[in-house]
Amino acid sequence: MKEFTITQNDAGQRLDRWLGKTLPLLPAPLAQKYIRLKRVKVNGKGAKRDLRLQPGDLLQLYINDEFFDTPREDNAFLSVFKPQLDILYEDAHILLVNKRPGLLVHPDQGEYVNTLITHIQAYLYQKKEWDPRQEHAFTPALCNRIDRNTGGIVIAAKTAEALRVMNQKIRDREIEKYYLCAVHGRVQPPQGRLEGFLSKDESKNQVTVHRSPVPGGRTAVTLYRTLQVKNGLSLVECELVTGRTHQIRAQFAAAGHPLLGDGKYGRNRDNRRYDRKFQALWSYKLVFSFTTDAGALEYLNGQSWQVDRVDFVEEYFGPGALPRPSGENFTENKREMY
Repeated sequence: MKEFTITQNDAGQRLDRWLGKTLPLLPAPLAQKYIRLKRVKVNGKGAKRDLRLQPGDLLQLYINDEFFDTPREDNAFLSVFKPQLDILYEDAHILLVNKRPGLLVHPDQGEYVNTLITHIQAYLYQKKEWDPRQEHAFTPALCNRIDRNTGGIVIAAKTAEALRVMNQKIRDREIEKYYLCAVHGRVQPPQGRLEGFLSKDESKNQVTVHRSPVPGGRTAVTLYRTLQVKNGLSLVECELVTGRTHQIRAQFAAAGHPLLGDGKYGRNRDNRRYDRKFQALWSYKLVFSFTTDAGALEYLNGQSWQVDRVDFVEEYFGPGALPRPSGENFTENKREMY
């Protein structure tokens, strides 16, 4: 319990608004709940949220200590009252979350509360599965990341062992990552392999595709197959052999088939025709294909997960266009990269 005495500077404020200013980490709905439950007392008694505070009023706050901290990136999860997560799978080690487009995966300079990792941390904290105040507590972390305006599956580690194993499996390409995208035009050939070298302009956050090696360039390989062609668009399934920044977006644009809605690598005049303002790209399927020991995560070997809905697939290709889970893959295009 903490006590505060109202000064002349604070007088005249409503109780709930004073509470919001004094405890910025405390979500407003939770603050209202605490007032109703009389965990916020004024002069020893419960009070209504619209009570006007007077000089000399003594406030007693029966609220968890963590809400009195200064807001920082590492405690932003406290500000999330109701985590918004589409969870595909969860166990003691990992979470598979279907991220919506428009949501950052990690905080940046402009946003540190409404991000995927913040919602995941808030979810686990509220479930009492994670408490950062415990000594040597592991902080839940993301194993992979996707662009802000790309939707799809992101892997979160709930344990240090899971993070170590998943990072190694991603690095060694023992996790197959499949995407769906809508691109302009008819892709020829309908199934194939895009291969090149990507260099990144950090100031523009944009990559360029090169046919030959360039200083600082990194090999990029994408396997693809066309699933449907309709109204000037192709629905394409891609498998990432490598995982470079903007890989699918840049490679298809370089091939003459920019992604629908992609203003960075595509043409706005083409996108306006379809009323699409961000890239039609979704990380829709994961397959765990471990070829080396996975330690505590060995039970995941051979497992796969797929989302059951992708908005742009339904909108532009129809409700039955989403691929059904199957064993089909891109084996005929998988050859050594070097």
